[in-house]
Amino acid sequence: MEDREKWFRTNRANWDERVPIHTKGEFYDVEGFKRSGEARLRPFELREVGDVREKSLLHLQCHFGLDTLSWARLGARVTGLDFSEPAVEAARKLAREVGLEGEARFVRANVYGAREALAGERFDIVYTGFGALNWLPDIRGWARIVASLLAPGGFLYLAEFHPFADVFADDDLTVEHGYFHPPERPRVWNEPGTYADLEAETENNVTYEWNHTLGAVVTALARAGLALEFLHEHDHTLFPRWPFLVRDGSGAYRLPAGEPSLPLMYSLRARKKAGARHEPSPGP
Repeated sequence: MEDREKWFRTNRANWDERVPIHTKGEFYDVEGFKRSGEARLRPFELREVGDVREKSLLHLQCHFGLDTLSWARLGARVTGLDFSEPAVEAARKLAREVGLEGEARFVRANVYGAREALAGERFDIVYTGFGALNWLPDIRGWARIVASLLAPGGFLYLAEFHPFADVFADDDLTVEHGYFHPPERPRVWNEPGTYADLEAETENNVTYEWNHTLGAVVTALARAGLALEFLHEHDHTLFPRWPFLVRDGSGAYRLPAGEPSLPLMYSLRARKKAGARHEPSPGP
């Protein structure tokens, strides 16, 4: 438990420092989001989630709320949850600025404390977006939390970077990291800047991260009592993972034509049974 608190404290300091960089930079283009009035979500997410009008949607690890507010623009009643106070404050400010304060609320809490922070509330949809699961040391505990937050008949929708892509080096397809990694030994990184601004000057540069395999994620959800409806793997990603990726007309990054394809992202939907009232026991 002491190690876990250190991991969370260190990661939170990293994210707290980067919130103002992200809200002001070109990567997220917050001003463009304000002007457009449109949802900023990936086309396959919109297809796979479906109509969210009048649905209650909880976005776990929401950062400063761009995706959360995008779902609100599509008609959902949204709640965003994040462990960074600056992120939650920025999300609330953005909600006011785009006129969605009445349709969106933001709560500061660690994912593992979400049930207590939300006082037992249940949701039609729990949504988790890209770059979220790698910050969680306990994927089985996460799945149980998700199940407890869903109303009977509700579903989790997860869109995430594919863990297989993490075995490769940063500059080429040399295998540099193992696919299987024990959760009690996180990967430790010390990297200045941020994916949104590589040249940004930062002080809190250490992070602890975990690579959860596809099998571990699906099994955790099944053990938590959720029924998998689909699992889709995607051959493109949202950023130049390697310098040789090619950006297409939709803004996605792909391997060059003629190169073997690789799974770079995945998405899944898992539903809580309509008659379910209690979460299953944690199990081994």
